[in-house]
Amino acid sequence: MPQINLLSKEVSELIAAGEVIERPSSVIKELVENSIDAGARHIVVELKNGGSTYMRVTDDGCGMSFEDVPKAFLRHATSKINLKEDLDNILTLGFRGEALASVAAVSRVELMTKQKDAVYGTLYNIEGSEEKSHEKGGCPDGTTIIIRDLFYNVPARQKFMKKDVTEANAVSQILQKITMSHPDIAFKFIRDNRVDFNSSGDGELFSAVYAVYGRDFARDLIPVEYDYNGVKVSGFTVKPLYSKNNRAFQNFFVNGRYVRTRLCSAALENAYTNMIMTGKFPACVLMLELSPAAMDVNIHPTKAEVRFTDEKTVSDAVYYAVKNALMNDGLIYEFELKPRPDWNKPVPEQEEIKQQEFMFTPVKDIAETERKLAQQEQESGIAPISEIKTEPLTAPPVHHAVDERPITVDVPPSRAFDRPAAPVSEIKPVAAEEPVETAEPVKAEVQAEPVPEEKPAAVEGFRYLNSNSFVQKELPEEKPSEPVSVWTEKPKIKVIGEAFGVYIIAEIDDKQMIMIDKHAAHERIIFERLKSRNCRQYSQMLMQGVKVLLTADEFSALEANQELLGDLGFEFDFSQRPCVVATAVPTFIMELDMEEIISELAENFRLCLHDPQSHALDDILHTVACKSAIRGNDRNDIKELQSLAEQVYYDERIRHCPHGRPVMFTMTKSNIEHQFGRT
Repeated sequence: MPQINLLSKEVSELIAAGEVIERPSSVIKELVENSIDAGARHIVVELKNGGSTYMRVTDDGCGMSFEDVPKAFLRHATSKINLKEDLDNILTLGFRGEALASVAAVSRVELMTKQKDAVYGTLYNIEGSEEKSHEKGGCPDGTTIIIRDLFYNVPARQKFMKKDVTEANAVSQILQKITMSHPDIAFKFIRDNRVDFNSSGDGELFSAVYAVYGRDFARDLIPVEYDYNGVKVSGFTVKPLYSKNNRAFQNFFVNGRYVRTRLCSAALENAYTNMIMTGKFPACVLMLELSPAAMDVNIHPTKAEVRFTDEKTVSDAVYYAVKNALMNDGLIYEFELKPRPDWNKPVPEQEEIKQQEFMFTPVKDIAETERKLAQQEQESGIAPISEIKTEPLTAPPVHHAVDERPITVDVPPSRAFDRPAAPVSEIKPVAAEEPVETAEPVKAEVQAEPVPEEKPAAVEGFRYLNSNSFVQKELPEEKPSEPVSVWTEKPKIKVIGEAFGVYIIAEIDDKQMIMIDKHAAHERIIFERLKSRNCRQYSQMLMQGVKVLLTADEFSALEANQELLGDLGFEFDFSQRPCVVATAVPTFIMELDMEEIISELAENFRLCLHDPQSHALDDILHTVACKSAIRGNDRNDIKELQSLAEQVYYDERIRHCPHGRPVMFTMTKSNIEHQFGRT
């Protein structure tokens, strides 16, 4: 057996660095989290060549003292924890004490830092865990750290780095998550001398999401606010119609830290059941707040995953929060009239940002400069600067020349009402004390009025969801279930006809026009009736029963769920094993192939024998509803269409078919007039 040797410090440092530093995005994540923990309010991240040659993180945090700077680059050196009990109440982002040590082990690091109360700052250079310089000097408050030549001493790791664009995109994704998790901090990301994104740091989550993902994503969001058994859920979730092709836009933050969690993702998607199409995934930006003792953040080297003590409570909190938001929104979509793209329009050029170098002045240079200034003052007879009394500066009045050209605001007709745009500050022209010469004559003063904040109207009769909302209550058989509605005063609906034999056209209070897919709407209505399990009123006795041959397992499963079948409007005779005889069925499926439907019911119950209320049951309800709904080009009189339109518009549940397609679109009268040029 080979002799066992103790690894050298150099080798052990490189091995330990590999656990934390995988690529440039790992470096940026660790450094930005340290800036946040330092209380920074402005953070600038700059990247060149994907981070392989140059990375810089600048903040205005508390900074470090001259004595503490070398300690920060030692392994397991941290200011976040002292005792083992502190591990149960971790609220900071970084705490392992390995970030700077790992970065310094595989790169050339230059750090400039200064505390606000300190006279001088500190310049520190370290390469491959070996200190090169440590001196005092002048620099701005806060910390600037520059990383050069990542993995210069680990060629094997450098060889596996991907293209610069790929590495830069990974950094951008990390910063996007951190920006949304801390909307009170202003972030700027500069990639190869171009600004990638820039957040305002105004403390509003919507502003951070707007800065990261843009206007189109932000206007499709629904606010979420919910508190459940000590777990607070807030943020935004997307409307079902605008779901995405993958889960890349699902963002979950636990106590300000972005995490990957299958638990929350599953709860989110369960809340969208029967609202989105197959192959689509909801997007969200959800913030979870819970006690630090109720989770473990130390199960992953980069703290990208967490483990919850009570997973059921967290899952229920996310589910009910999102479900509440979807029900409270109404989910009425406005018909979108997209303009044809102008491919000849030139792409606007983006100005390049000049490289901004942060100067560090050593103490000896500062002292020499001060000595020369003092000597010049003595020779010229000027009083020292410290003895000169200064008056506060008063800004001169600002004169604004108003352009005579009209100011127009381009508001897209589609989805403009979904959410107000970013707040518009009030602009007031400053009164001029003296006339100001302008190139063009001033004709008018323009004063932009502040946009009033739209507050949702109070909704009477709306009850938020909780863990008891889905407990089935016994209702009298003769009384149908009431549709869910948030209308305090129902608007008047007038059906004016059909289009293409598929779409119902109706007017709403002479203010809107709606288009309804009659098949999708009727399918959802039937599906909701079946889900409510209150279909006994629709049950119809058959003069001649329908006999179906089943397997032994299917027969037993169907026999074990007779009560549930009765709620769905079915009654069976089980005296002719292995055949069952349907003696009563719901009226809305009487014209269908009964043998096929009964066989599918039996197969479904066999598959979910222990849990007949699972999603597998929804599949059979989808099939029954789809086959029994009105179809395109079916002849329906105006009374039938009127009844269907009223059920769809007044019932908040009828917004998507069971497969996730939208049921109804609206078009406001003002938008129609705008398209015809009448406004």
